[in-house]
Amino acid sequence: MVRFEIFDARELLSFPGGDNSTDTVFGGIHFNLTTLEHWNYTYYSNGTLSNNSRCYLTYEPYQPKLLISNGTFINATKCYSAVDPIGVRGYVGIGFAAVYAIGLMLTLTALAKHGRLYLPKEKRFYPIGRRWQWYWACFVCACALISLFTNIDIDRYHVVELPIIVTSFFWFLICQGTIALVWESVRHWGSWQERQFIDPNPFVYRTDDRRSKVEFYLPLWFYFWTWMNFFLVVPRSWSFVEMQRSPEQTLAKAIPTATGARFKAGAFCLVIAWFTIVFSLRHSIYHYKPRNRGVFNRTLGLVRAIPLRFVLTIPLAGALVAYQTLISFNWTFSVMRYGGVVPVIFAWGYGPSLLIIFVQVAYGFASPNEDKALLAQRRQRGDLIDRELGIVKKPAWWKRVRGDHLLSMRDKISKNVNEVGGKRGLRARFEDEAEREQGDPTTTRNDGIEMNNMSQKNNPRVDRAGVANLNSTEPRRYDGKSERRHNERIVESFAGVLFPNNPSHADAERARRIAEISQDGPPPYRDEERGRSSRQDGANNGQRNGSADTTNSIAAPPQQVRSMLDV
Repeated sequence: MVRFEIFDARELLSFPGGDNSTDTVFGGIHFNLTTLEHWNYTYYSNGTLSNNSRCYLTYEPYQPKLLISNGTFINATKCYSAVDPIGVRGYVGIGFAAVYAIGLMLTLTALAKHGRLYLPKEKRFYPIGRRWQWYWACFVCACALISLFTNIDIDRYHVVELPIIVTSFFWFLICQGTIALVWESVRHWGSWQERQFIDPNPFVYRTDDRRSKVEFYLPLWFYFWTWMNFFLVVPRSWSFVEMQRSPEQTLAKAIPTATGARFKAGAFCLVIAWFTIVFSLRHSIYHYKPRNRGVFNRTLGLVRAIPLRFVLTIPLAGALVAYQTLISFNWTFSVMRYGGVVPVIFAWGYGPSLLIIFVQVAYGFASPNEDKALLAQRRQRGDLIDRELGIVKKPAWWKRVRGDHLLSMRDKISKNVNEVGGKRGLRARFEDEAEREQGDPTTTRNDGIEMNNMSQKNNPRVDRAGVANLNSTEPRRYDGKSERRHNERIVESFAGVLFPNNPSHADAERARRIAEISQDGPPPYRDEERGRSSRQDGANNGQRNGSADTTNSIAAPPQQVRSMLDV
């Protein structure tokens, strides 16, 4: 590919004279002038030899050693080589790069501190939300290191070439990353304030109100303008930056493109993004900080509510945006200018981002991890509740004095089980207590207030023959193997305790009926024809008894129903 270049020279020079009309000398070495003219080589006052396709240095010790008839030089040094000494711009760039490297290491330390989790993840507050500010800080440091280290070769290249392109390209990425860094720090500060409100009361804020909608759409609005700056500035041909090899070339190609409409529009996008940061800070203060009445009190409360780091970082970000806006209109102080004003380029172009990095690092080391801060707030709230309830916690040495720290988990569980009742269940403990009170007459107590005791002197019992023993005080116990019957006896015992005066008590009613049936009386009347029996008094009254005798009903003739009483 043929490259058309104009070098940093006020005028073209004629070839130096040699031994004859077809000879020229560069650095004490003779070359064939006819061959140079045949391949359209031109000699410039900056000591370069070029045919608009190739460029070589002609001064010592970089002059070519031999020229072949096909126009090829042997042992020649190209113009695009770092052969000159490091200039002021290179030395200042090295110093800034070293400081940015320190900032990168400190940023990684702060990221490890604040990015660590001590609480379970929450859908409303993702862990990456508090890490983004540190990610952008690492991005800014990385871009700054690339830009500043390639900045060294801007002065070392004898002819302007690739280093100034790389330096300018990554500087614009530094601007975008710095604005995103400040935005994420402000946005997450508001999120942290909200989290502290929601932790004690999750329903203190609604999730569908205007506040939540603003906080949802505001990041989309900010990143839209930031990425617009990226697409307007970055994806383009950057060859115009190296077109500064002569004043004519600079005026014709470098300045018009560097101050063109795309760079102006990109700077305008960053201005909108910066105002979005300011609005986000005002929104968080309005919703998560105490409100004051009156214009003076509201203004004073707003100033007091702004964290100190935002008092520093937001104006510094504004200064960086102002510098990018300035160089889109004024070429004199531009970072893309070869031989530009070094103090302005580094103090105004690289200084704000560096200061923002160290302000963030200072905040990272001074503030605690948010999960730990939230746990501390929970402990404070718990201590306050304990004081209100009168609960006094035992000191830390209490467990060591009692020897609890020597117990295994199994021993601790066994100890807790024994404290609440040992191995037996609640029903078994009630049963033991009831049997103990039944067997010990000295424990008999009846105060007549709520329940009787478990003494059996008031409850008649029935022996195994089915005869009620009304005078027995021995408790009726079930000695069989039926679990169901055992449970029924327990329920009956508790029912007797809860309802001692109820005439429908099961044991008393059963004993009464058995005693009534067992009384002596006339033999029952037996109807031989119909195969059933009844009591004499019942037959006289025309009533049926409950006999189930069907011995003679099989051989007897079929019954004839005369009325409903025979059914």
